[in-house]
Amino acid sequence: MSVLSLLRLRTAADFADWYRIGAEYVEYVADEMGFDTTDFVAYETGVDAMRSGRPPNELDPAICRSIAADLLADAVFSEPFCEWLPVWYELSLLGPVRYGEYRLRRVAAPYSRDLAVSVPRFSSPGDALVDGRPAPSHLSGFRERFVLADAILHLEWFVHVARESGISVPQALVERTHEESLAYYTGHRESLSPRVRRFQAALFADDEWVREIDAVYGLNSALFGVWERFLRKERQRLERAARE
Repeated sequence: MSVLSLLRLRTAADFADWYRIGAEYVEYVADEMGFDTTDFVAYETGVDAMRSGRPPNELDPAICRSIAADLLADAVFSEPFCEWLPVWYELSLLGPVRYGEYRLRRVAAPYSRDLAVSVPRFSSPGDALVDGRPAPSHLSGFRERFVLADAILHLEWFVHVARESGISVPQALVERTHEESLAYYTGHRESLSPRVRRFQAALFADDEWVREIDAVYGLNSALFGVWERFLRKERQRLERAARE
């Protein structure tokens, strides 16, 4: 089995655990940061509905919005992420990434009908300039560029899905995290401020997202293993720094 096995997923039931894992990640980060989760959707109800094949029109619109936001954000995440990495990596995954986007959009469509759920636009390297140059150009190693890309894009992913799921995320913190992370992960800043470091440590728990997707869908993917290792090491490094 490999990451290509994900291309076999077609129905809402197939993506029920996918949505669950994403929603649990959002909940974890929000709890770690103490964000207001009073209006966070009852995502477990959405997961159960997807598994049982209940039509979206029988669900609370807030739950439909959360499901659609999660799936649509994942649909458009990978292609811009690959743009931050070497060309060989981007080209090798382009076909599967675009087919995966098609599948995710198709499953999300019934949940977003009549709700005007937005599709996030993730930053490309050209949107993230440091000293007048695209941020990845300041780095040479694959791991360093991967961590930089994730530091920026998982922030944008979380903000979009969390807000569409009823969680209030402070805009000032988002802007500060984006600015500091670009500088820090390109070597233009010595450290992250304490709250930004805490935020990024929580966000880098997407190593658990990767691990659980790999396990639940039985992929045994070497590629997922590499992603998980990079993310886990960065999360653990940030957590250690926070304790010092």
